[in-house]
Amino acid sequence: MNFQALKLAYFSPTGTTRKVLQSIAEGIGAENVEHIDLTLPQSDDGSITAKSDELVVMGVPVYEGRVARAAIPRLERLKGDKTPAVIVVMYGNRDFEDALIELSDLSKEWGFLPIAGGAFIGEHSFASVDKPLANGRPDAEDLGKAKDFGAQIRAKIDGLEAFDDAALVEVPGNKPYIFRDRSAWEHIAASTIEETCTLCGDCVDMCPMGAITIEDDAVKTDNMACILCCACIKGCPVNAREVNNPDIAKIFGWVCKHYQERREPQSFV
Repeated sequence: MNFQALKLAYFSPTGTTRKVLQSIAEGIGAENVEHIDLTLPQSDDGSITAKSDELVVMGVPVYEGRVARAAIPRLERLKGDKTPAVIVVMYGNRDFEDALIELSDLSKEWGFLPIAGGAFIGEHSFASVDKPLANGRPDAEDLGKAKDFGAQIRAKIDGLEAFDDAALVEVPGNKPYIFRDRSAWEHIAASTIEETCTLCGDCVDMCPMGAITIEDDAVKTDNMACILCCACIKGCPVNAREVNNPDIAKIFGWVCKHYQERREPQSFV
């Protein structure tokens, strides 16, 4: 089989998912690659169509063992027509749990045929120099494996006679999916260290939820809109953003203690 275009669709607040998808695309070797960056709020919320003779690689971060909730309404703009898809999840070295099977099910609802899937590791959202967890990942080794994954995908496609149910991939996970209750976290958000902040506005521009504004010469954060992706923290040029919450610190401290051993990417073709 062949395809006419390769589309990369992703929700990637800190850029790690985008990097992996780019390396997968290199391995696939398509000449025509289109990026569909669904990370930032967009005024145009119309559907994005993908034809049956195209290939879509869709990627999302993992939050609490599931597809990041904020990514779902962005990705569901994609409308396939029995379009072959590669599904990719990015997690912070703990576990991707039910995220990959959830993304598989969602992609089918949106009209796609998931023919391959991958779980890759990216620097944990809460990671820092003082409390590292998968810092600097995906690294060169990860991106090399992503490129190899892309080559495996290309080999599978070349050996297919048709894009149909026989080409579907099985991915690990549980049904029902792991339950997540964010009610205790809804009021928690990143905040600004006012004495350090220069009001440059970079955090406003990079927030995927539009939760940050500058009003009356001060940075304001909508706590209910913040998803704790920490893009503003990692991207602030003067380190003026932080998550200063004892509950988060306790949870992340436990994760750091138990999940320092390097996890490796997993692929399913």
